[in-house]
Amino acid sequence: MRRNIILLPLLFVVTFPLWPQGNMDSQDDAVSYIGLTLTDLYQRFGTPKSVYSSRGLEEWQDDVVFVYDQGDFYIYKDHVWQAGLKTMYGISVGDTRAQVNMVLSVNSLTNSPPPAIEVQGNSIFCSLPDKAWPMTLRCDFDSAGIVQAIFIYRTDL
Repeated sequence: MRRNIILLPLLFVVTFPLWPQGNMDSQDDAVSYIGLTLTDLYQRFGTPKSVYSSRGLEEWQDDVVFVYDQGDFYIYKDHVWQAGLKTMYGISVGDTRAQVNMVLSVNSLTNSPPPAIEVQGNSIFCSLPDKAWPMTLRCDFDSAGIVQAIFIYRTDL
C-alpha cells in the first residue's frame, strides 16, 4: 500500500508533460481570422496597436496591415485575407527548417493524409484542407534555415 502512495504522485509527474501543450482551439481561431470584416476585427480585438501599409509588386497588391498581439492582419477591401502569426500548427518563429519539416511530415494539421507541401526558395507552402476557401500556410526562412515569418492566407485573391 505504501508503495502505491509513492507511485501515484510519481506517475502524475511523469505523465504531465505528455499532455497537449497549448490550446488546440487557438489553431482553429487563427484560421477563422481569415475573412473577418473590419467590424469583426475591431469587435474581436479592439483598436490595433499600430497600422502600416505593405507595398506589393503591383499597385493592386498593396495592403493595409493592422497589428495586434495575435498577429498582423492584412486587409483586402474590408476583409482580412492574410494573417502573419508568431505560431501556427506547432510551428513558431525561430524554429529550424528541420523542425518545420518534422511537424508537417507527422501531419499535425489534420488526421488525413499528409498535406500538399511545396518548397520555393526560402519558403515552405502547405495547403490547408477543408476550409471555406482555398488557404495556405507559408513559412519563410532566413539564410540559416530559421523561421522568420508564418502566414496563413487565402490563395484565391
